[in-house]
Amino acid sequence: MKALFLAGGKGTRLKPLTDHLPKPMVPIMGRPLLERSINGLERCGVNEVVLSTCYREDRIKKYFTGNDGLNAKINYVSEDIPLGTGGAIKNCQKYFDDTFLIFNSDILMNIDCADMVKYHREKHADVTIAATYVPNPSSYGVIEYDENGYAVTFTEKPKPGEERSNYINAGVYVFDPGVLELIPSGRVVSVEKEIFPMLLKKGFKIAVYRKDSYWLDIGTPEKYMKAHRDIFSGHCLVDENDFTKNGIYGFSNVKMHETTKVVGPVWFGKNVRLGAHVTVGPNAVIGDGFQTGRGCNIRDSVIWSGVSIGSGVNILHSIVTSGCSIGTGVQCLNTVYSHESKLHFAV
Repeated sequence: MKALFLAGGKGTRLKPLTDHLPKPMVPIMGRPLLERSINGLERCGVNEVVLSTCYREDRIKKYFTGNDGLNAKINYVSEDIPLGTGGAIKNCQKYFDDTFLIFNSDILMNIDCADMVKYHREKHADVTIAATYVPNPSSYGVIEYDENGYAVTFTEKPKPGEERSNYINAGVYVFDPGVLELIPSGRVVSVEKEIFPMLLKKGFKIAVYRKDSYWLDIGTPEKYMKAHRDIFSGHCLVDENDFTKNGIYGFSNVKMHETTKVVGPVWFGKNVRLGAHVTVGPNAVIGDGFQTGRGCNIRDSVIWSGVSIGSGVNILHSIVTSGCSIGTGVQCLNTVYSHESKLHFAV
């Protein structure tokens, strides 16, 4: 089976994390979100993946070229200009001649894709859309469905109070290839605003797959932090890290002073050096090559690779991007710390 990942967006709301990195490549517990998503599909028999790219596609290709950790074959389709969700799907049509999966690449989820494909076939649907329940659906595409589980209306980002349903489009689809013939080519097309409503008018069957599964779009720094909190708490499960069973992961070649204290849950990358009287955790992600001075405190934070900090630095409820160097005594609270800027956000 094949799958398509829509990985061309700029991730504007996630800045400055996406200043030099495409959104699907932001690290989740030290590994790119896109890599985790692709590896998660092996369980439902996906052996070939198409990546629709645009913004910073070089970073995606560089990472996956020669990556021995992937079993799936990867094909790349690059957009010169963003074509929208529908346009990107149409642009990849030549790769799909059988039922296939489509994913927005900015979501962290535990949806059972094998079960979703089975449901699609049982419903004899042309398209199946994964739906997830949210208390406030006004920022999403809302789906209204009938008693048989088929979509009847779509409303994109309804005004508060005008929502007809609390189930939203989760950005995961099963398509039969014949649907691709109905998507216009050579222009920007929204699958949510144009194609799905058009399919309903033409009498196509769109099934709605509703299961209680973890789902989060990692679209802002706040949501990026929430994703890691959910993994630490066990609310979201990711491969090789089950913090309900073990409080510390990745403790490989970590050198620390005898006065250093580690309070789980904590995830460590490789080649970490921790100074005297440093406390790490709880709820801390420590990237490869992290180095500290003395008397530092790091908790409830995500630190990317290649970061160094001086003595007396406190990093609390913050994100520090790759390669940053933080001077002695700096206090990072509710901050995204990057080379170019510091952005304060609410947690």
